[in-house]
Amino acid sequence: MTKKTQTQTLHHVQLPKTATGITGLDEITEGGIPKGRPTLICGQAGCGKTLMSIEFIVRGAVEFNEPGVFMAFEEKAPELAMNVSSLGFDLEKLQADKKLRIDYVHINRTEIAETGEYNLEGLFIRLGYAIDAIKAKRVVLDTIENLFAGLTNQAILRAELRRLFQWLKDKGVTAIITGESGDGHLLTRQGLEEYVSDCVILLDHRVINQISTRRLRIIKYRGSVHGTNEYPFLIDEEGISVLPITSLKLEKEVSSKRVSSGIPALDSMLGGKGFFKGGSVLVSGTAGTGKTSLAAYFANEACSRKEKCIYFAFEESPKQIIRNMHSIGVDLQKHVDKGLLQFYASRPTLHGLEMHLVAMYKVIKKFKPNVVVLDPITNLITVGSVSEVKAMLIRLIDFLQDEQITVMFTALSLNTVVNEQTDEGVSSLVDAWLMVRDIEFNGERNRGMYIMKSRGMKHSNQVREFVITDKGLDLVEVYLGPDGVLTGSAREAQKLQEQTGEILREFAVSSKDREIVRKRKVLEAKISNLQMEFESAEEELNKIYQEEELVKQAVSKTRQEMTNIRRGMHEEPATKGSKK
Repeated sequence: MTKKTQTQTLHHVQLPKTATGITGLDEITEGGIPKGRPTLICGQAGCGKTLMSIEFIVRGAVEFNEPGVFMAFEEKAPELAMNVSSLGFDLEKLQADKKLRIDYVHINRTEIAETGEYNLEGLFIRLGYAIDAIKAKRVVLDTIENLFAGLTNQAILRAELRRLFQWLKDKGVTAIITGESGDGHLLTRQGLEEYVSDCVILLDHRVINQISTRRLRIIKYRGSVHGTNEYPFLIDEEGISVLPITSLKLEKEVSSKRVSSGIPALDSMLGGKGFFKGGSVLVSGTAGTGKTSLAAYFANEACSRKEKCIYFAFEESPKQIIRNMHSIGVDLQKHVDKGLLQFYASRPTLHGLEMHLVAMYKVIKKFKPNVVVLDPITNLITVGSVSEVKAMLIRLIDFLQDEQITVMFTALSLNTVVNEQTDEGVSSLVDAWLMVRDIEFNGERNRGMYIMKSRGMKHSNQVREFVITDKGLDLVEVYLGPDGVLTGSAREAQKLQEQTGEILREFAVSSKDREIVRKRKVLEAKISNLQMEFESAEEELNKIYQEEELVKQAVSKTRQEMTNIRRGMHEEPATKGSKK
């Protein structure tokens, strides 16, 4: 075998892993925790160590047909069963089916004597019996500090820890050991478990600005590539959900298909086809400019195409939105009843940014929508800085692009630095940016809309008047007057003036036409008179010519007759003499 072949063979060898079944955790660890090796989960009280470990056991038994043993040193089996019943975990049934065995070991710290003969043989026997009884593949020890309470001899502690971890490896079980956080730079109280564990997961529970957030970080993972960032996770009625940060390689698939905004005039400004499917759209503007109406129109259009939509509302309740949209002719309730539209409404202060992100991630994964609306994102500033909100939205946009989900954000613009930074920061992430502004003129407040940008498509650069009526939304052409852009009543007055001018022009034209007709008739009459005069003169002239001709003819006839007479008189005597 050549050196190159050996390198390729080693490259394809991967560490065997056991899937935890916990949402997001298997993605971060790229398959799960190391199979047949111990994993340490450490953290402060209340960060979710016990819940994560027991979910690992339950998911294994239910989803992967891998029985498990849960050895508890703090809580009894009935207490554990009651604590996790709200998550839908039926521990009693799993025990009855011999897929789960819970063993409670009570250790009194005052009875532990530090002697050279201290060892864990009793624990090994008890744990080995539980493993063999159900042929367990997974084991959890919760928590390990109780095993060594009162011991200060580091040599004994280190030796027994190594022996415990090696014993678990020899049994071939995938084990999770939970431990409490230590002081200073130590992850656990003893500070030894983290060194002998093959995988170390740190859970953290923070409270910042009176908002609590849980985070997870993989400290080490021997023999495997893994995510190294901090990942927020959520504990709810379905268990633990970890939100992995999506790929930063920007290698996502894109679509050339278009989706309508719901407003034909706006679609025409976007090349006549609307937004790109799977793209992101930002609608920003001051209060009362119609951002929520635009978002609701977009959601209504998606549902009308029989597509699913999730509407995340951070300002109004779903009933408020549904009621208010009735005033512009949009019925969102029918889409809710059909299961095409789902609202998720909460105040931003309910969770931290990461928790909001995890909650959105879960809802989207479960509902599988085609369109998502966030209204408005600027409210998230109350629970995080501009940079934190931007980082959250980057992860959300990346996730939605991976899923080919079209998203529309609304953002409130004010004359403050914070909001301007929010608009500019978020606008660099989105594919299309619509601005809705107030136009105050002639004692009125009207709305104007224009497209700041729309990547990858031809779009209009004109400002259109944005009109909201009881019949819906529309964009109309603005009028340019002597004082600039005209909207509202000024536009109507300009239109009326133009209509009046048109009527006057038509009247003037018709008057001129009538005058021309009259002049034509007069001219035609004059021409007729002249023609009659010409014919009379011509007839008179012809009459003279005829008279002269008749005179000539009469004179000629008379002359001939005279000639004939003269000739007759001269010949008559000659004739008579000849007779004689």
